[in-house]
Amino acid sequence: MSDQNKNTRKLEEASKPNAGAPQPQSSGLKRLFSKRWVFPAVYMAAAAIIVTILWLNGAGGKEDPQKPVSGQPSIGSEEAGATNSQESVEAAVPGESLKLPYQDSKDMVVKLPYYNENGSAEERQAAVVEYDNQFTAHSGLDYARKDGKTFEVLAALSGKVTVAEKSPINGYEVQIEHASGLKTVYQSLTDLKVQVGDEVKQGDVIAMADRSEMEKDEGIHLHFEALSNGQSIDPNSLVKAQ
Repeated sequence: MSDQNKNTRKLEEASKPNAGAPQPQSSGLKRLFSKRWVFPAVYMAAAAIIVTILWLNGAGGKEDPQKPVSGQPSIGSEEAGATNSQESVEAAVPGESLKLPYQDSKDMVVKLPYYNENGSAEERQAAVVEYDNQFTAHSGLDYARKDGKTFEVLAALSGKVTVAEKSPINGYEVQIEHASGLKTVYQSLTDLKVQVGDEVKQGDVIAMADRSEMEKDEGIHLHFEALSNGQSIDPNSLVKAQ
């Protein structure tokens, strides 16, 4: 064999990697990350770890039994709300408690009750308003005289008149704002005695009872609502008889 061939073989053998020698780690990592499945697998593993940590911080994923589920009333929430509302009403005007918005209670009847979602099926059915082929839960109390005549509508609590206008379907309407986020609403009225900006005292005559398009089957009546921070309250839980 010529010297040139021998030198060529030596160069080839020298260029081959030594099978017994350790290979650089970088080449192994490059081969690992060159595979398509590596990055998705790492991402999923990290996401699983984060979810597990959040689950553990949330007490094992168990719901707080005292926390109401969204869209569902919690047990006892209505009673608690009525109690808190009663306290806020009594504190709204010193020395005053919400009273009935009319006189001579012996001559008055409730034509349409307040819709109580915790009431019986019969009670809920009796507190639904039908208008224009739609059914709506009644958000107040409707009062009327037994003889069907009109009557004076009184301010149930001292406050400031914020609305005094005619509604297309509710007749003339008056709204009075009080302290502590309380508001009283009076509808199906006529012959308004107040205007926006007036300060009224409890028992002042604010209008006369009349009819409304929405509740025309009831004849002459008063639709009365109480709201606390924009939320409807059963007036029965607040009103104290005269």
